[in-house]
Amino acid sequence: MAQMIPLFGPVPGGMEMMVILLIAVLLFGANKIPKLARSTGEAMGEFKKGRQEVEEELQEMQNPDTNTESRSVNDASTDVNTDTATDTETETNTE
Repeated sequence: MAQMIPLFGPVPGGMEMMVILLIAVLLFGANKIPKLARSTGEAMGEFKKGRQEVEEELQEMQNPDTNTESRSVNDASTDVNTDTATDTETETNTE
C-alpha cells in the first residue's frame, strides 16, 4: 500500500496558529493586518483571473476548428452592425 506524503507538512494546530498570529501582529502592527489581508486577496484574485485566461487560450489552441468558426460568426455579426451604424450616420449627415 502506498502512503501519501503531505506536500507542505502537517497543518498547524490551534497553538501554532496563535504563535503565527502573534508574530504577524508584532511584525506588521494591528492596523496594517487588514490592509495586508485585503491586498493579498486582491493579488490572489488577479492570479486566478490570469490563470483562467491562460487556460482558455490553451483550450483555444487545442481546439482551433471550433473556436475559429464561432469567431467568424461573431466577426460577421460585428461587421454587419458596424456597416448598419455607418449607413445610418451617412443618411443623417446628408439630410
